[in-house]
Parts: sequence; C-alpha cells; structure tokens
Amino acid sequence: MAKYLFRILRFNPARDEKPYFQEFSYEASEKDSVLDALRSIRDNLDPTLAFRYSCREAVCGACGMVINGQITLACRTILESLKSQVVVIEPLPNFEIQKDLMVDMTPFWKALREIKPFLHPQPEIPEKGYRIEEKQMERIYQFINCILCGCCYSACPVVARGQGYLGPAALAKLYRFVEDPRDKRSFSSWAKVDRPDGVWACDTVFRCHEVCPKNVRPADGIEGLRRKLVVEKIKRLFKKEP
Repeated sequence: MAKYLFRILRFNPARDEKPYFQEFSYEASEKDSVLDALRSIRDNLDPTLAFRYSCREAVCGACGMVINGQITLACRTILESLKSQVVVIEPLPNFEIQKDLMVDMTPFWKALREIKPFLHPQPEIPEKGYRIEEKQMERIYQFINCILCGCCYSACPVVARGQGYLGPAALAKLYRFVEDPRDKRSFSSWAKVDRPDGVWACDTVFRCHEVCPKNVRPADGIEGLRRKLVVEKIKRLFKKEP
C-alpha cells in the first residue's frame, strides 16, 4: 500500500458555486487503477463524488477523464504508472460539466446520430448472407475498435473552437461504414459531411491519435473520407450517379 494525495475537481452547476479542487489523502495499492481509487474514495470518504464507469475493462468507454494532465480512461490507468504520489483528476474538456467528473456528452452523440453509424445493406438479403473478404475487413478493422469514449472529441482543438464540428469519432465511424463493401448507402446520403464543419474542418494535428485508448487513429478515417469524396466527385463529372 502507498499513500496518495488525490486532487479532484469538484463542481455542481445546480449550486451557486465555482469549480474547486478537493484533496483526499488515501492509501491504495500501486497496482490499483485510478478508477479503483475513485470508487474507494467515494465509498469510504465522500459518497457525493460523481463520476461514470461501467465495465472497468476499457470496453465501455464510460470513465474518460483527465488524469495528471492526460486524457485517458480511469480504468486502464494504473497508479504506479503515474510515477507520482499526487494524482490530479479533472473532467473531460470540450464538454459541459454535469457534476464533478461527469460531463454532458450530448454534442458527441448528436454528431454520431447525424452520420447514421450503422450498416445500410442492400434491400435483398444475399443467399449466403452479407459476407466480406478478410482483406476488406482489415481496411476498416481499426475503426471498428472505437468504444465511443469521447477522448478524441475532448482532445480536438477544432471542437474547442466551438464551431459545431462533428468531431473525430463520428467522421472515423462514417468512414468505417462507407468503406465497408456491404454498405449500400448512396453518395448523396453521406456526402453531407463535405462542409466546413464536417470533414474539411480537421486541422490534422493528430491529438485524437495521442489520446485514443484503442489506437483507432481517427484522423486516418478523416483523411480516407476526404480522398473518397474527391474521387467520387471526379467520377460524377463524367457520368450521372445518385
């Protein structure tokens, strides 16, 4: 067991108060995760501490937060990896705080709904089902790994400018589907991201790559969408297509 000083940002918009850091001196195993420590602090020291979590195995993406200045998942951050006995914990940036470490991810989910993140297959089911070759699957596999944690959205400098940008996760998710040979959505249905707050807004500074806990590399998908848009536009210069 080691003694740690946790400095946690507290804020409740329902009350007339300003954000402040509350300190908790707490003993924890160096092998524990930050999420383990937060749960213990809530259970033993302050039951009003608010944060989100679910699977505790870096699958659900619910426990995204800022730990010692790094945007990451609390469940996969082991205390000894921090190399510090002082642990500063803050909510994800680029979102409004609901309470303490909980943020309102409505803009994130709204962007995802806009790109319709699900397969649009052909109307008639093929005799052998909707099959895909392994090599084709390899091209989109990294984007399938996205757990919708919002870390990339929080780290994005374009989102921070507040211009309604769809964000890295939504655009990378769109590329995952339009690049899937089983997806039959029309060009016009997804080309709506061809706008200033869509695929062309990305600054390509790769902050989303740095913080993604699943190595999705969202900017790869955004670049893929840009190339696909240009190619499809050129095709439509020479023939009429929907």
